[in-house]
Amino acid sequence: MQAAIPFPDISNEVFSIEVFGAHLALRWYALAYLAGLLAGFWVIRRLMRRPALWPGDRAPMAPERTDDLLTAIILGVIIGGRLGFVLFYQPLHYLSHPVEILKVWEGGMSFHGGFLGVLAAGLWFARRNGVPPAQLSDAMALVTPIGLFFGRLANFVNAELWGRPTGLPWGVVFPGAAAQDCPGVAPGLCARHPSQLYEAGLEGLLLGLLLWLLVRRGALKRPGLVTGVFLAGYGAARFAVEFVRQADAQFITPDNPLGHALDLGGAGLSMGQVLSLPMILAGLWLIARARRARRRA
Repeated sequence: MQAAIPFPDISNEVFSIEVFGAHLALRWYALAYLAGLLAGFWVIRRLMRRPALWPGDRAPMAPERTDDLLTAIILGVIIGGRLGFVLFYQPLHYLSHPVEILKVWEGGMSFHGGFLGVLAAGLWFARRNGVPPAQLSDAMALVTPIGLFFGRLANFVNAELWGRPTGLPWGVVFPGAAAQDCPGVAPGLCARHPSQLYEAGLEGLLLGLLLWLLVRRGALKRPGLVTGVFLAGYGAARFAVEFVRQADAQFITPDNPLGHALDLGGAGLSMGQVLSLPMILAGLWLIARARRARRRA
């Protein structure tokens, strides 16, 4: 029998109460979103109090404006994340059942959709308040790994988005019939890559540390550089982990004709990899652009 790690006995609820017969619970996933947003808000506020970090020794906005920015980001994450899941993964299903789009509490969020939502919210905030978009983008990119780290840990606690079967000693035996559906392996013995923890380490800890080191070396004085490194770094990390992460089942069902059009199974690419490629290219372009701007200066 191969060595494997049993899934820890962790509830997906932090706590729950009964109110007038209704079950109300705070789940780890919601707490992860909240922790990521509040931590990011705190960091951006402190960045705006340190003008020496920015071009011309002038912060792009007053620290007090981060309150309004937080509201815009929350809306961008929720709306973008949900619509991204609907459009990228199950468009035909939600076209037939549009009311279910509003049922966010039942799950179904896409990081790439949330990213686009935050991008749109940031551009709207920058135009409305006269904030340089590139500098605001750098501040938001700097704190995003915090939310990614907490979010991936919550994915692990929820026993979702696990990896492909593995015989490595750190493989985890996740609960549930879907996780135990491994050809030739008896139920209860199928170990899988803990891909959520791989992503927490790469997208959260490693990428976050890299961005902080760049900021300490004056990266915020080159608008667009931090954003470019984040995009390229996240895209590369996600692309790599997708090789050991179980492919999203929603993307290869009849509810999503895009999956069949791209023939991802035959091409060996997953939806996460397809969506990460434009991020890598955009990140590399922003890095090159920031470097050229510095040489001209």
